[in-house]
Amino acid sequence: MTQAAWLSLVRQQKAIAVIRTTQLDIGMEMAKAVAAGGMRLIEVTWNSGNPTKLLHQLHCQLPHCSIGAGTLLTEADLQAAIDAGAEFLFSPHTNLAMIQMAVQQQVPMIPGALSPTEILVAWQAGATCVKVFPIDSVGNAAYIRHLQGPLGQIPLIPTGGVTLDNASSLIQAGAVAVGLAGQLFPKQAIEQRDWKIVRDRAAGLMQQLAVL
Repeated sequence: MTQAAWLSLVRQQKAIAVIRTTQLDIGMEMAKAVAAGGMRLIEVTWNSGNPTKLLHQLHCQLPHCSIGAGTLLTEADLQAAIDAGAEFLFSPHTNLAMIQMAVQQQVPMIPGALSPTEILVAWQAGATCVKVFPIDSVGNAAYIRHLQGPLGQIPLIPTGGVTLDNASSLIQAGAVAVGLAGQLFPKQAIEQRDWKIVRDRAAGLMQQLAVL
């Protein structure tokens, strides 16, 4: 998938499901549940258990979804994710060498940034989008709205505090998409393997964002 095609999918979907788990089988079920709810963008965090294998299995079992990798901290992490077939790459920070690696291999890269300076540096280095993290520490939708004046040309994806209740306001404020983890995967539902709860949360989120 080209960067342009991926960004188009992001603008259409408006939400990314972030999977973080130590158990491979649980990770598979988490992904299947959000996919059943209509989500097509799924991120596997690199601090999950056996993320390479999870990435491979999700590609096989959810071919209609775009499966990427997140929490990539080093160039070695990023290369391992690309080698495993990640279709997009998230990091919690801005590392210019990592951005360039992704650009050279034509894989969408979404580095984390918080201040206007960091966001602009990441964008000018070649980022496909910029992850604004952690958004709940800087005012949520109000912060995204304030960034639109000087930096409105930069596609922003807030994470870190996105909820089912504030997701719509973040999109309305100017974000192209949001990333959610715990809000989609309640601890009790995961422990009880109640995948209907996860599916229903994903479906409700997608219905909520579809009208925006």
